[in-house]
Amino acid sequence: MSPLDDTSSRIADSARNGAGRPRDIRVDLRLIADMVDPGSRVLDVGCGDGALLDFLTHEKGVDGRGIELSMDGVHRCVKQGLSVIQGDAEADLKDYPADAFDYVILGQTLQAMREPKRVLEHMVRIGRHAIVSFPNFGYWRIRFQLLVHGRMPVTEQLGYQWWETPNIHLCTIADFVELCRVAGVTIERGVIVNRAGRVTGSGYGGLTNLLGEQAVFLLRRG
Repeated sequence: MSPLDDTSSRIADSARNGAGRPRDIRVDLRLIADMVDPGSRVLDVGCGDGALLDFLTHEKGVDGRGIELSMDGVHRCVKQGLSVIQGDAEADLKDYPADAFDYVILGQTLQAMREPKRVLEHMVRIGRHAIVSFPNFGYWRIRFQLLVHGRMPVTEQLGYQWWETPNIHLCTIADFVELCRVAGVTIERGVIVNRAGRVTGSGYGGLTNLLGEQAVFLLRRG
């Protein structure tokens, strides 16, 4: 059974048994949640509307904290009873002490960072583990669009025109693996997801850079 299928099964069992209300979250968020141990201390960087924090709090009993740039996102999180503060991760992560959390999570946000290497270094300093998910710019459909149309691709995962996108450092799976090497970060696990939202691999070699639409990596200090 794949990590995604296993996570989905546990969510359904929880709902049937009355142990909690069912929650529908993005595929990459389910995979991130599957990497987090129950009862852990978690910092969700760029937590958005709090969907992952809410899931982890109710399904895994984590001690969760969040940091979010958008005040609208902060307000939505607080209304759910989540512990989230407004802040700029690139400016504020340096102020967190080392090993303050078991997991520091960055979901679909690395490509929007001005200094992704520095953010990654702070994540593995602050947490015993870091979890990062991102869209793979090396995915074959993106390559095909560039080849045929000669224009910046717009896909479900990268749904912006080039002139309005918040994504300033798009990367491929191979690029991210190289970033981890340069930053001295150890990859413990990589999960690759295809366009249909199915897990297609648990590594990051071979054809994953061509066939994976998005990736989730579990990391630690080297």
